[in-house]
Amino acid sequence: MNDFKKLNNIVGWLIWAIATFTYCSTIEPTASFWDCGEYIATSYKLEVGHPPGAPFFLLIARFFSMFAGNDPAKAAMWINVMSALCSSFTILFLYWSITRLAKKMISPSENPTDTGKIWAILGSGIIGGLAYTFSDSFWFSAVEGEVYAMSSLFTAAVFWAILKWEEEADQPSSMRWLVLIAFLTGMSIGVHLLNLLVIPSICFIYYYKKYKFSWKGFIVAGGISILLLGGIQAGIIPGIAKLAADFELFFVNKAHMPFNSGTFIYFILLIGFVSTAIAYSVNKKEGFYKLTFFMAIAFALFAVISGGTAGSMFMRLIVLGGMVYAIHYLKDKHAVLNTISLSFAMMLIGYSTFFVLVIRSQANPPMDENNPENALNMLSYLNREQYGDWPIAYGQYYNAPTKSRSEFGNGTPVYEKNKKENRYDVIDKREHVNPVYEEEFCTVFPRMWSQQSNHEEPYKYWGNVKGRPKQIQGQNGEPQTVYVPTFGENLTYFFRYQVGYMYWRYFAWNFIGKQNDVQGLTNNPTDGNWVTGIKGFDEARLDAPEPYNPTSGTKDNKATNKFYALPFILGLLGLWYQYKKAAKETFVVFCLFFFTGFAILIYLNQYPYQPRERDYAYAASFYAYAIWIGLGVLWLYDLFAKKIGTRNGAIASLVICAVVPFLMGSQGWDDHNRSKRTMARDFAINYLNSCEENAILFTNGDNDTFPLWYAQEVEGIRTDVRVVNLSLFQTDWYIDQCRRAAYKSAPLPFTMSADKYAASRRDIVYFMDKNIGYVNVKELMDYVASDNPENKYNMGGEILQVLPSNKISIPVDSSKVVKNGTVQKGLENRISKSVDWQIRRNYVTKNDLMVLDLLAGFKWERPIYFAVTTGREAYLGLED
Repeated sequence: MNDFKKLNNIVGWLIWAIATFTYCSTIEPTASFWDCGEYIATSYKLEVGHPPGAPFFLLIARFFSMFAGNDPAKAAMWINVMSALCSSFTILFLYWSITRLAKKMISPSENPTDTGKIWAILGSGIIGGLAYTFSDSFWFSAVEGEVYAMSSLFTAAVFWAILKWEEEADQPSSMRWLVLIAFLTGMSIGVHLLNLLVIPSICFIYYYKKYKFSWKGFIVAGGISILLLGGIQAGIIPGIAKLAADFELFFVNKAHMPFNSGTFIYFILLIGFVSTAIAYSVNKKEGFYKLTFFMAIAFALFAVISGGTAGSMFMRLIVLGGMVYAIHYLKDKHAVLNTISLSFAMMLIGYSTFFVLVIRSQANPPMDENNPENALNMLSYLNREQYGDWPIAYGQYYNAPTKSRSEFGNGTPVYEKNKKENRYDVIDKREHVNPVYEEEFCTVFPRMWSQQSNHEEPYKYWGNVKGRPKQIQGQNGEPQTVYVPTFGENLTYFFRYQVGYMYWRYFAWNFIGKQNDVQGLTNNPTDGNWVTGIKGFDEARLDAPEPYNPTSGTKDNKATNKFYALPFILGLLGLWYQYKKAAKETFVVFCLFFFTGFAILIYLNQYPYQPRERDYAYAASFYAYAIWIGLGVLWLYDLFAKKIGTRNGAIASLVICAVVPFLMGSQGWDDHNRSKRTMARDFAINYLNSCEENAILFTNGDNDTFPLWYAQEVEGIRTDVRVVNLSLFQTDWYIDQCRRAAYKSAPLPFTMSADKYAASRRDIVYFMDKNIGYVNVKELMDYVASDNPENKYNMGGEILQVLPSNKISIPVDSSKVVKNGTVQKGLENRISKSVDWQIRRNYVTKNDLMVLDLLAGFKWERPIYFAVTTGREAYLGLED
């Protein structure tokens, strides 16, 4: 090892030690709010969390939780330590990536001997690494049990690995770095998909190294990078599961084989095909080639015939035909075939962690979201079908009327095992479920698309919407004028809200300064803005009435961080210097910056009133900018070296630039230090302990549910209380789980059988008041569960589920409520015969219906609570 490499490694590990100390000193000692409680709970017992799952994260987090020993209360802390270590290793790879890029710019030698140049290179890595260490968004994720810290580690490791490949590209063994990248990418899918956004940068590094630049080649390389990114995200990830599901349906329903036989045959063919391709690329024998070609043909044949519709079979024929042709084309190109087949195999091995979710789901753990226990359910799980979809390239505006229901698009059919007949039955064809909107209200690149009523006004505010008038037919047939947003107003919303408020504001938090941590929902000058700390500038920029202090009312808010835009300025200098010295590498870093920032915001297409700040989604973009902050040291070094020499220039540039990470660290420490914060856990324990024994507690969102799940699943606190999330209560799989016992909690006492609420059945039930007064809730449930046509309403051929009254009654068992202490002794004569109330709505959704069904069967044996955070709609008129 030469002197520079040795010094580079030593300094890198010192920066890692600083980051490790920082994060381990400031981690939260228990579960945090939002998804952390769920991730820690599912990791601790290897249960199944929300789609699309994070199985690799669960496995590693489970390993770290074992360090808690016999004290489960320490498990969360150790999982948070895992995030801290993932983050500090991210800083290590960032440091090495910056020094690699810096060395290429100022020293063509692999072992520079000029002391000034050496310390300028190391200094760029030190400043860039520490700046990202203390950046707001990354530090926030580094101290809690969430997936973003581990996802950042994969991003950093993959970017570093492609730079290592570039360093060794002329050596025969260099392809091992590409295989490693494929393996890391496969594993990263089991954490979060953000890592895939490094692919365009990888492709351009490969192109610049292997080919002489031309605009044609540049465009082709860009096209290939997008195809690879889209092919993995939209092709391989769901495609592997889609083919498994189709094989399963084909071999069970058509070939009449046992359950799971199709999945087994599919993986045998897939593994056989990849294995023989690898074997042939190594042994170069004709027999291996014939076997590979046969496996490819067999795989393609079954994939095509299991495709279902003619269109899907045709598309598979094209794709898989191309695969078979590629095998034939690469017959004599063994090195290329070996790299491709090994990379694909390693990606599949990394991706295989998703088997953990299938295996654990089959065990029916208490937390088993979406129940992905077979290939068909797993496909729905990976596609995040429960979260719905949104337009990106073309779609509707917020006030777009829909066409008639008969023109709606069809969804993916829902299947159920029929164990008696050994087949999968369609329980919901999902016909005409995807709305189709009137063309006059649709546009390319739709940004203002959400049709939630509370989103219309903020769309108009952020887009300065005046609209163009359009005559439509009202609900009662009368003409009505509506105002369709123009495309210019659509772009105004995009730039003002999505780019300006939901990206630039977060970027500025990290590198310019942060006003406070009060969540910003509107453009309020007092909440969650970015500030510089420069007196006069912030007041004028926020356009606030005079006199105004941008941090007024928040002097005790620890999240008030003033960076005076110094990190931002240093990054601009680094960007400019890299562009002057190495334009190709500048574009590579820009690709990383763009795809992990702007491409994400285009894809997410965020609507107003987000439930939380979303800066964590763009942390990899801030990682790319930290590279430029590091390279900013070289700009100063180059300036000083010409006047005071290389050695003194390196020292001067490092000392001056050290102000940046010092300022970021000193300003950010107090608001990122969670070492004494236990609020989420305390909140959960108080909630659970406020309930009587064997209670049912209805919650609604993440923050009133996940901490309670953590408290029960990890620390075993009040497992007699059944926490029921009303948002999930709209799904059949969650209702099924509530029918099972969990620890000390008995099953929920439903009266409806599972077939009555399966899939989309009874998703919405309308009140058709027959003026029959108050009706026993059990009779109402019997009415709505009946398949008698007289209990339905035919509206133009569409059969609606209905209830005959919105006035509901629950008979009171007076002896039982006295016996179980609901009513004190001596007050027996004051007990009402029934609890009567009215639901003042025209309909109930499935989760409301299941609450009523629970009330029909609870027989005054279990107390029922609603969390105050569920909102009035969830109470169904039961507030009194």
